[in-house]
Amino acid sequence: QVKLVESGGGPVQAGGSLRLSCTVSGGSYGSNCIGWFRQPPGKEREGVARIRDGDLKWEAESVTGRFTTSQDNDKNIVYLQMNNLKPEDSALYYCAADVDSPSYERCNEWRNYKYWGQGTQVTVSS
Repeated sequence: QVKLVESGGGPVQAGGSLRLSCTVSGGSYGSNCIGWFRQPPGKEREGVARIRDGDLKWEAESVTGRFTTSQDNDKNIVYLQMNNLKPEDSALYYCAADVDSPSYERCNEWRNYKYWGQGTQVTVSS
């Protein structure tokens, strides 16, 4: 039974920081892609960051220099460190896992992910 659980969201003032966690159980995806996505109110889901095998990392242009993703030693927990938060970062944040034939392009597309968490809300006030 594959399960992903996000945590760490909440309200924060602009310029503040949050650290999101994604715990994966029921499967081993340390060498696959784990992605972070967000969905602002009234808008479509968008990619935020991706990590593979604790080494290959990508961040969206809108968060470059502010957000960093990482993976623990056992590769069952993935983190998203968010610094210098802006009001436009407000969204429901999801983690997702397991992409067939993982690659840079395939891991960038949310439709390729098999398993999803329920999301954690981040609200940034000005």
